[in-house]
Amino acid sequence: MTQSEHFSAPVDDEMEKQRVELASIIRRFAPEDGSFPTAVPQLHMVCHDHPLQSIPTLVQPALCILAQGSKEVSLGEETYTYDPLNYLVISVAMPMSGCIQHASPERPNLSARLDIDPAQINALIAEAGPMSVPTRPSGRGLYVEKIDAQLLDAVLRLARLLATPKDIAMLAPLIQREILYRLLRSPEGYRLYEIAISNSQTHRVTQAVKWLNNHFEQPLRIEELAREVNLSVSTLHHRFKSVTAMSPLQYQKQLRLQEARRLMLADGLDASAAGYRVGYESPSQFSREYSRLFGAPPSRDLARLRKSV
Repeated sequence: MTQSEHFSAPVDDEMEKQRVELASIIRRFAPEDGSFPTAVPQLHMVCHDHPLQSIPTLVQPALCILAQGSKEVSLGEETYTYDPLNYLVISVAMPMSGCIQHASPERPNLSARLDIDPAQINALIAEAGPMSVPTRPSGRGLYVEKIDAQLLDAVLRLARLLATPKDIAMLAPLIQREILYRLLRSPEGYRLYEIAISNSQTHRVTQAVKWLNNHFEQPLRIEELAREVNLSVSTLHHRFKSVTAMSPLQYQKQLRLQEARRLMLADGLDASAAGYRVGYESPSQFSREYSRLFGAPPSRDLARLRKSV
């Protein structure tokens, strides 16, 4: 399944000016290839000056806005494409991969990422009261939405605060609340709304996701996980796959393999030790599943990664 299409350049003159200014700010605070935290809490500036096929990684909830270029992200078999006309929201931590096909030092891919804390959404809902957020069946824990002038303006105002650090402590929380408010009021805002409402099934799925993130190396007993989040086994399977495009077991497998890859690359563990550390008892099963996810057995994959670095 693919959620991608060809996007054209912005046509609204004012929004185009805002996009250009945002790109300039991102370039200033992300002067080279990479992701850079800023003085504004939860705001990161990201620059990629060459094409990128990223490795699968656990991505935390965030709003991602591109000021220049386009990017594809993949969740399971699904692909989502976004560009300066369309933003990406990730509402639940999920193993994903990304791809940038066109980028160069002369025209880098420039984006701003604002991390989303579900507790902030909960506090906003509690304070604002009913906000007429549409109620719909649970959907994926990520989506692409057309950007509007109000949201782009709020993100730009937040980025501008980097030029006046003394204003950040007072004004950044206000603008961040406005951004969350506008996301909640968007056509897809129900997806964020549901993760913050404690009695929703989607919220319970996010609790299952958190448990797996913290205990992925342990044997997965689906009945115990269902009891942990107060769902039936069948409902947990159905809702979990609806949100993440994976079963709990598939989700756990991706977490294990990503962590094993990190352990081998960063800590120098061999394949057997890394597999055992993340919960595999069979080296052959670990190698087989690793090859299926990363396209090569551990030794060949690591050699390829080290050569690219």
